[in-house]
Amino acid sequence: MESATAPRQSPRFARSVALVAEREIMARLRSKSFLITTGILFAFVLGGVIAGGIFSKSVATVPVAVVDSVSSTIENINGLEVTTVDDRREAEKLVISGSVDAAIVPAEEGSPVPVTIIAVAEAPSSLVQVFSIRPDVVMLDPSEASGSLTYLIAIGFGMIFFVSGMTFGPMIAQSVVEEKQTRIVEILMSAVPVSALMAGKVIGNSILAFAQIIAIAGLAVAGLAVTGQTALLSLLSSPLLWFVAFFIVGFVLLAALFAAVGAMVSRQEDLGSAMTPVTMLIMLPYFAIIFFNDNPVALTVMSYIPFSAPVGMPMRLFLGTAEWWEPLIALVILLVTAGGAVLLGSRIYNNSLLKVGSRVSWSEAIKG
Repeated sequence: MESATAPRQSPRFARSVALVAEREIMARLRSKSFLITTGILFAFVLGGVIAGGIFSKSVATVPVAVVDSVSSTIENINGLEVTTVDDRREAEKLVISGSVDAAIVPAEEGSPVPVTIIAVAEAPSSLVQVFSIRPDVVMLDPSEASGSLTYLIAIGFGMIFFVSGMTFGPMIAQSVVEEKQTRIVEILMSAVPVSALMAGKVIGNSILAFAQIIAIAGLAVAGLAVTGQTALLSLLSSPLLWFVAFFIVGFVLLAALFAAVGAMVSRQEDLGSAMTPVTMLIMLPYFAIIFFNDNPVALTVMSYIPFSAPVGMPMRLFLGTAEWWEPLIALVILLVTAGGAVLLGSRIYNNSLLKVGSRVSWSEAIKG
């Protein structure tokens, strides 16, 4: 029979991490502020999709140039202001000059549809949608995409990254400080390793953040499909997938830093100033993508900086200015940086968690 005085064995590391992660998830799901913030973010995304659908349908007519040989294909289409031309070259001239929004020309031999749509940077979605089979779309100058649409997409990527980061990041830091301030952390450390505490916090909050982002992406895709914005959906599908991938890695990076910052202070009053350097890593990309969404040089730089890559690279993919290999390189850079941030955050967390009183300096937290 086992002695009553025998020391209780701590659960294995993986089990400890799972227990802490589960505790973090349940605490967030019971938080009214978290649920309200998530609801507002979902409403923002859905409202933007619906507004875009209403706006796209509010356009009365679309001026188009049509090559005479295919003019019969649009005879029964309403909402078009048609200018008939003799050949493709003449149609392209009208598109480039801005006299028409798009041109409808004969398709290449072997195409499943009889026509091809030509536009400068963005084909009118109402024009693409009228064909039962989507025709090929040729962009004469993709860099000249619609300024208003580019701005809205930039706000969308920036806002989602900003709100998610500012929702979950400070929550992690506040949770660590609360446990230090109430001495709960000493009880937790007697049951699970310190490294498991940090890993559980990062993983638990990351799971919620990932679920939120995937839900937002799914909501946006469903909304675009239901409102008939299939042209925009085709443009956004790849950037959205890359945004999710970059966000997942980027959030782990931020979560590790927020956990480390929380361990460096002992009072909630000191947390705001301690978090400033990390919150700036979220705020700067948000403002940068809004102000520089039409600046190709700035976007290229942003797409390779780890903290701004989650918004910079998807934006370039939407604009069509990134080569196929660029997001792979940027993601590798972000992965390496995130790994370094996790190691640094773990060291700071372990060195600072039991230190109470005045705020632990960065040098002291790193050196131990």
